[in-house]
Amino acid sequence: MRCPYCREINQDKVIDSRLSENGQVIRRRRLCTVCGKRFTTKERIENEIKLTVIKRDGRRMPYDRARLIASIQRAAYKRPIDQETFVQIADKVEDRLFKRYDREVHSLAIGALVGEQLKKIDQIAYVRYASVYRRFKDLGELIEEAREIVDHIAAETPGQQKLFE
Repeated sequence: MRCPYCREINQDKVIDSRLSENGQVIRRRRLCTVCGKRFTTKERIENEIKLTVIKRDGRRMPYDRARLIASIQRAAYKRPIDQETFVQIADKVEDRLFKRYDREVHSLAIGALVGEQLKKIDQIAYVRYASVYRRFKDLGELIEEAREIVDHIAAETPGQQKLFE
């Protein structure tokens, strides 16, 4: 392990180990014996299941969790969503992907699953994400999607009357 502060290799001591993210990750607090600073590492079990993503143009690429999280971060740029939420969304999407698909999954299926999760958390991030993965042809389609979200929110808040019709 390399200390992120002094960059020395194998000069640390594990202070504390805990399970996190529903037992999927081991979080370790470490102390660098050279510079004396503390830092945290996370260990995740490497999935033996290899999933291939089929892109729109027919290309096949190996599934990459980092790409999934990066796409969510782009959609949520300058929105009040923390890094832990991005990881939780990725965990939920992966859980459903690995249960439903054995070897190959279409990128549109991944986009739909991410969209479901983003819609629950932040509607602006969802519209940004949907505009890319659904490839809206014009502004009208984007406006229609935004209206559906507003109507969905209004339907979920019973007892609230509309101020303006």
